[in-house]
Amino acid sequence: MSYLIIASLIGYFIIIFLISFITGKRAGNFGFFLGNRKSPWYIVAIGMIGASISGVTFVSVPGWVITSQFSYLQMVFGYLIGYFVIANVLMPLYYRLNIISIYGYLEKRFGFYSYKTGASFFLISRLVGSAVRLYLASSVLHFTVFSNCHIPFFVTVVITLLLIWLYTYRGGVKTIVWTDSVQAIMFLTAVIITIFQIADALNLNFKTLVDTIYRNPLSKTFFFDNFLSDPNHFIKQFVSGIFIAIVMTGLDQDMMQKNLSCKNINDAKKNMYWYSFALLPVNIIFLSLGVLLVIFANSKGIPIPDKTDNLYPMIATSNLLSPIVTVLFIIGLMAAALSSADSALTALTTSFTVDILNIQNKFNEEKTKKIRTLVHFALSILLILIIIIFDIINDESVISATFRIAGYTYGPLLGLFAFGLTNKKSIKDKYVPFIAIVSPIVCYFINKFSAIIIPNYKFGFELLLINGLLTYFGLRFLIKK
Repeated sequence: MSYLIIASLIGYFIIIFLISFITGKRAGNFGFFLGNRKSPWYIVAIGMIGASISGVTFVSVPGWVITSQFSYLQMVFGYLIGYFVIANVLMPLYYRLNIISIYGYLEKRFGFYSYKTGASFFLISRLVGSAVRLYLASSVLHFTVFSNCHIPFFVTVVITLLLIWLYTYRGGVKTIVWTDSVQAIMFLTAVIITIFQIADALNLNFKTLVDTIYRNPLSKTFFFDNFLSDPNHFIKQFVSGIFIAIVMTGLDQDMMQKNLSCKNINDAKKNMYWYSFALLPVNIIFLSLGVLLVIFANSKGIPIPDKTDNLYPMIATSNLLSPIVTVLFIIGLMAAALSSADSALTALTTSFTVDILNIQNKFNEEKTKKIRTLVHFALSILLILIIIIFDIINDESVISATFRIAGYTYGPLLGLFAFGLTNKKSIKDKYVPFIAIVSPIVCYFINKFSAIIIPNYKFGFELLLINGLLTYFGLRFLIKK
């Protein structure tokens, strides 16, 4: 089986490198950063699904139904509102300013320090977040495939990052809009075929399959009780979904860089609308798989693992289903992990090159390309080192905490952009870094002592909104008279 999986992965990478070879020709710096502004909107829309669903999501979402049922869909409904705001407020702004990095808006609106603060917070968030996602996905991949071949985890990580670097270093966005769309199709195919394989094992046709999922208690979607104590309450999830979409898509260079590669603002809007509507059925498919995995495990007398993330890998790699499920699971996991990591690496390279080094205004095309390639390679090495550190720590609580801390850093971005878009007042720019650092710290302690501040209240994703509000009102103290 291991040899079949490895052969399938080799075939998968041949396809990816072929796409990279074709799209990377004469890409140049403008091609790397913005795909020469010639990306077809429908390819970008498919690729954004791939970038938004990481290897962690691919493994974890089916397991969420055990603890949260279908409550995640409440947040997805909020996403739709957030994406509408992005399409009609943020994207027209970015296209009007004709910027490579979206954080260039902060320089034009506030000044140098705000610009560097926004870019730095993105770099920290994406670097740590991408490293955690890739570490968790690499751990599953190593356990299910490469450990059987006695390959050390370190080698698995190095090979993975090397492959990502090789197919992205020339074409950048021009390449990943195509590779991400192929990878999205691959992991969705893996999930859909797994669903039908389980349905076949349970003797369910399409009608009874849908009915079984719909009637199962785990498919409960809307939660309106216990507003204070239930983090899955509809209002909390829906409102959080709106702002999570705005922050983690509209204010994230990784996601917006592909949008800015479209031919014009009208194509970019089409991409955003179709992407937002496609995300709803995609998440329903993932959550439905989770229900079926639980039903299948119970029917076969398989105990549900304490760590629900292991449910999908455990069943997919067992002998209870067709070998094709195992092969497709591994390819789907690799596709989901890489589609998130490759776009993140490209966005990190763009942001560091444009926002921090500002080289596009200093050097000619050839010199800029050399520096950009060096930055791309250096960030790949840095990701490897962070992943290896996580492996040495080998403490799930520490890794989860690190991931949450990375999430806190999106709050200041929300506050900065919200303040800039809702008024025309100037601020004392040099004090912005202080506000951006203090706000997440205050937010952390609000969450830590929430039981004292609001008895019986449990914070969920709405912490992002609180973090943004702290930054927003902090900036009001910096208004110039």
